[in-house]
Amino acid sequence: MDGQLDRRAELSEFLRTRRARLKPEDVGLESYGRQRRVPGLRREELAQLAGVSVAYYTRLEQGNGQNVSAEVLDAIARALRLTDAEQAHLTHLAKPKQQRRRTGAPRGKQPVRVALLQLLESIETVPAYVTGRRSEILAWNRMAAALFGDWGKLPAPERNWARLVFLNPDYRELFIDWDQKAYDMVSFLRMDAGRHPDDPRLSALVGELSVKSEEFRRLWATHDVKEKSYGVKRMRHPLVGDLTLSFETFRLVDEDEQAFITYHAEPGSPSADALRLLASWGTDAAASLPT
Repeated sequence: MDGQLDRRAELSEFLRTRRARLKPEDVGLESYGRQRRVPGLRREELAQLAGVSVAYYTRLEQGNGQNVSAEVLDAIARALRLTDAEQAHLTHLAKPKQQRRRTGAPRGKQPVRVALLQLLESIETVPAYVTGRRSEILAWNRMAAALFGDWGKLPAPERNWARLVFLNPDYRELFIDWDQKAYDMVSFLRMDAGRHPDDPRLSALVGELSVKSEEFRRLWATHDVKEKSYGVKRMRHPLVGDLTLSFETFRLVDEDEQAFITYHAEPGSPSADALRLLASWGTDAAASLPT
């Protein structure tokens, strides 16, 4: 999968998979006929819900979205019951020409501001790191290294969350709910691919993971998307045992899609005690984790 992702194919498959997950009764339509040749809604049923002609919707689902209006996209998104992230992804894939901005090819380097690096270094008790496009890990503090491993020992191309989750067996052990972590990771990458289908490095990453990981290949085929936000992760650290940590994602204004991510424990909990222990061990804890 070299060069770039096929935007038309991405649009076609995304719409098809969203339509397939809906049943007529889910959207208030009568389910006529016992034998349905396709899973989910038929194209004509979806077109009826969106208020467009079947021919118009068919062209869109075939990837011909260059002249579709924002109003039609909104109607289709409502008919498909898309989430906010899914609707944004649909817009990325089939944005009307007049609304597109020429952003150019994605830059290779994603420099982190000096002040942000200083902020990371000053946070001594909370694991924190900065990610960029393609799930790349750009910067981190000592506590992140103690929790996740010393990413500084890895070659720069390997400092990538998707590669770590799918190709590094130690991360299967680290994340208790690895299946959910894997699903989230692929959904984030899908969102990125919708924004930048012309990014050759992203396309190469997807191609590599598709070849090397059956789980990635299966999840990629679902076309599910989501944005990084907040939540809870359960981990099993080789030194301090099980931890339950809340994570928060802060989008950085005016940066190239960078995000500042922190993990913290509930005050007074065993996980908070475990984090304090990791902080006291510092670099010794990071050295104990394979990368």
